Amino acid sequence: MTKDGLITDRQGKILTAVIKEYTETANPVASGFLIEKFNLPFSSATVRNEMSLLEKKGFLEKPHVSAGRIPSDKGYRYFIDNLMEERKISADYVKKLEIELLKQKAKNARMERTTAKLLSSMSKCLVISGIVSKQEYFDFGMHNLLKSSEFSQLDDFSKMAAALDLIDENIDKILAKIEGNETKVFIGKENPIKEIQNFSMMVSPYRMENGERGLVALIGPKRMKYSKNKNLIDYVKKIIARGGKNKSLAVLLAANSLILVI
Repeated sequence: MTKDGLITDRQGKILTAVIKEYTETANPVASGFLIEKFNLPFSSATVRNEMSLLEKKGFLEKPHVSAGRIPSDKGYRYFIDNLMEERKISADYVKKLEIELLKQKAKNARMERTTAKLLSSMSKCLVISGIVSKQEYFDFGMHNLLKSSEFSQLDDFSKMAAALDLIDENIDKILAKIEGNETKVFIGKENPIKEIQNFSMMVSPYRMENGERGLVALIGPKRMKYSKNKNLIDYVKKIIARGGKNKSLAVLLAANSLILVI
């Protein structure tokens, strides 16, 4: 059994495999394919039975009568809280982030806008970044959501646009759900913004050296890459919070002055 006793270790492995596959393909996952793709050391009958039990417990859903299964909000929550492995962002990502943010800092560019653009390009999600005390926010990456299969209905677009129009009020709702400077993940109906409850949102507040409080929020499909995106947000937050004051960044910029960064 797992630590909390909700599902067994075997069920945890199967749930993780389903989430990994669904994250990549957005297609319901069948038990037979799961065994072949992930080389699971279980029989077909065992995997079918375990997936059925995971569905009964609410961790998986069957969107169509004859289809495979997809993770539920409860399944994603359990995965994030108990099964997700830490994934370090690559050295290339770190270099791109630090060089570009330092370049924009030297230009006196709005770091909040740069942050939204950079994080959106790397996460393929919609990103909101801004200063809470000034109620100044930038968003970038709506086009990323429009490309996702989950964002196929006009109603979803209308709701997302409405949420962005009321971003000041919605930020207050978000902050009310967060303690300190923790990075918080809201999945589906956990979302404090009702207009985007078909999606997941990752939010991280921070405090700058001058005392101002900032916030970065990332909105994407429930099948987003949670570990990667969390690490991206946490890393960018640290860079912004220290105001780009880092001698190693200056050296890095000088050494890579001819590198084109997204």
